[in-house]
Amino acid sequence: MSARDQGLSRGPRRGGGGREAQGAERRAAIMEAAMELIAERGYRRTSLAAIAERAGLTQQGLLHHFPTKELLLIGVLEARDRWDAAAAASGAWRTGTLAQLVDYNATRPGIVQTYTVLSADSVTEDHPAREFFETRFRAVRQALAGALRAEFGDTLPGGLTPEQAAPLLVAVMDGLQLQWLLDPENVDMPAAFRDFLTLLGSTAGQGDEPAEEPGQGTAEEPGAGADQGRSAPGPPDSP
Repeated sequence: MSARDQGLSRGPRRGGGGREAQGAERRAAIMEAAMELIAERGYRRTSLAAIAERAGLTQQGLLHHFPTKELLLIGVLEARDRWDAAAAASGAWRTGTLAQLVDYNATRPGIVQTYTVLSADSVTEDHPAREFFETRFRAVRQALAGALRAEFGDTLPGGLTPEQAAPLLVAVMDGLQLQWLLDPENVDMPAAFRDFLTLLGSTAGQGDEPAEEPGQGTAEEPGAGADQGRSAPGPPDSP
């Protein structure tokens, strides 16, 4: 269902609970509209005005919930993290789970592009996404180290510890995404990631079933809490 089809009520509601529910509904509609347009047009060609129109709001109404495009995109990435985490919540993280997430990312280039551009921009001083990505990368490295330790123990076949290998794993995932975005005809991102897992000594990715679409079966609203500051990043799913 598109954000436009959710039938947002514009009338006033009585009581704090009603206003809070209406705000959550509108944030959810904005987030869904942003994801739809990013998928259709890409990161750069998705404007706040277009998102507001798709969500059935004025641009001023959108800015009430997300004062800048960067904050809205951070919310989109936070929602993506929560959905991906929910999809893998049934079991412990392993390298095979990561391979399935790479498979799924290959089906959503618009969101991958948003992550790649925003993460690169965040290295500048005072960028609104800097804190989000600093926090996220720390959490992802820690989660990846845990996934590697669960699979290999305290030492990987090549002699690295999980803590030493985790930043390399992040670098490979993000680097492959960039190469894939620039040259998708010649860079097979899922296959290249499985090749790297083989270098690590993992047998994951050999005959894996395609991952289910993250977010299926979860009741969480896409916009819940997205404009309440920096939420905790999800498990490893880079982007």
